[in-house]
Amino acid sequence: MKLLVNKPVFLKSWQLAERNVGSRSALTVLTGVRCVAEEDRVTLQATDLKTSITCRAEGVDIEESGQSVFPVRVVGELFKKAPADIFTIEVTGGKAQIVCGEKNRYTFTTYPAEEFPKLPASDGASFFFESTAGDLRRLIEEGTFAGSPGEEFPQYLSAGLFQVKEGTVRVVSTDGRRLSLSRAPVERQRSDEQALLPLAGVKELMRVLAAQDEEIQVTVKLDDAQAYFMAGELEFAVRRIESRFPPYEKIITPEKTTWMVVDREQFMEALERAEIIVRDYSRMVIFNLSPGGALLVESRAPEIGEAMEEVVAEIDGEPLRVAFNVRYLLDGLKALHGNVAYMSFNGPNGQMLLSRPKEESFMYVLMPITLPEEEEPVPE
Repeated sequence: MKLLVNKPVFLKSWQLAERNVGSRSALTVLTGVRCVAEEDRVTLQATDLKTSITCRAEGVDIEESGQSVFPVRVVGELFKKAPADIFTIEVTGGKAQIVCGEKNRYTFTTYPAEEFPKLPASDGASFFFESTAGDLRRLIEEGTFAGSPGEEFPQYLSAGLFQVKEGTVRVVSTDGRRLSLSRAPVERQRSDEQALLPLAGVKELMRVLAAQDEEIQVTVKLDDAQAYFMAGELEFAVRRIESRFPPYEKIITPEKTTWMVVDREQFMEALERAEIIVRDYSRMVIFNLSPGGALLVESRAPEIGEAMEEVVAEIDGEPLRVAFNVRYLLDGLKALHGNVAYMSFNGPNGQMLLSRPKEESFMYVLMPITLPEEEEPVPE
């Protein structure tokens, strides 16, 4: 195999593939990217056995066809730091050589292509739904942040539910203390179908989508073991989780006693200042909501200090004093796409619901912290 490479163009494809290698795998061949040069195209493949990617390598001309597995740890660095934008790669008998200019040569060992596992393919999979890369990325950002980042048990706690229902695609996650839900309309769908996917794989998918044009169409397919996301000549597969997601619709209640509309950025800045006081203590912030007035944010920690800040907000309903984990609140506000946040409260012990005003495309449900007796308001 012999390839003529345009480094700036090629690296965009290479970096997509190398992120999916099994860097900690006991199988040496999984720590590399398989490069296949045939006919008029070069294809890159990588997998960690939980996710896999196949994409076309741009910026490459084939001088001799063939295939090989390039070890990422060495070759990836050489590709990025090659002293010229145009170079050749030639593979012969388990060795490869990068040639830059007349005198610069770098030789490295490759892995046998025949030892690379056969990747899952979407050929026999069923259609699930179709979306733009931009919409799908928003769905994942807003719908998966409430899950647990570790490999929790039950498994649904560290997974995102992808569900097609009533003309919309929904992405939902929970860690048992909070829940996030994002949805978007779809024109083409397979009715009443769903897939539970691990958050680690979904977050890698989000990075892949970030490298695509926002308007490109992404087709999603399912088989019994995998979910496939296809955009142009790229195919990304995530292994499905065999677990049942709880009936989340029953968790969400429409009841509310107090509600407010607030500028998202100003509110986040106030919470970040409050977090400085409590981040090494309780992480608790207290809200005092006065209908027709402002929002008062309090945070205090013994031997550290306290903060009290007034935030402009439109508040309606009943007066309320309620407490939350400041980090969980910030997670929801950071995930929300938009400049204005709508928050409804169901008393000091009921759930808080965060969304965009007059919209149901995003919803974040969070339970409050029970206030210590000394923090509770004195009855009149």
